[in-house]
Amino acid sequence: MTQREPNPDRARAGGGNDAAAPGHSQERIAVRPAKAGELPAIRRLIGLYPDELVQDELPRISSFFVAESEGSIIGCCALQVYSRRLAEVRSLAIHPDFRGKGLAAQLVDACRRRGMERRVRQLFAVTSEPGFFEGCGFTVHTGWKTAVFANLDGDP
Repeated sequence: MTQREPNPDRARAGGGNDAAAPGHSQERIAVRPAKAGELPAIRRLIGLYPDELVQDELPRISSFFVAESEGSIIGCCALQVYSRRLAEVRSLAIHPDFRGKGLAAQLVDACRRRGMERRVRQLFAVTSEPGFFEGCGFTVHTGWKTAVFANLDGDP
């Protein structure tokens, strides 16, 4: 599975039934753990980014945090815990109408706090936007460890 995070500063076209109407400058946005039954809305949101978020399987709903505005899910991010040592921040998506409001950083922070609560020692993210994650306190380690990929679908 390959995952790339969307650029939080680049607006993209796309609608979606789960976003509140754009242009509400006074909307109240809450970041909270996802609830049972919200996985279809999360899938639709991630589906707005087919080139950036290539995911065949999503984590369990209990791994997700969502950003909600006026009853609609407008952002999501998951913390997938692999062991006490390592967890991945993944499946980060913000509806295009709500980008640039700091929601991506809030969702990543919620994952960081959950990782600390669970005493995970290290978080990582596979991303095409390392600058965004550096702004969230992650460090790019060149020469330390390298992520390597093998395409199994025949594409170079």
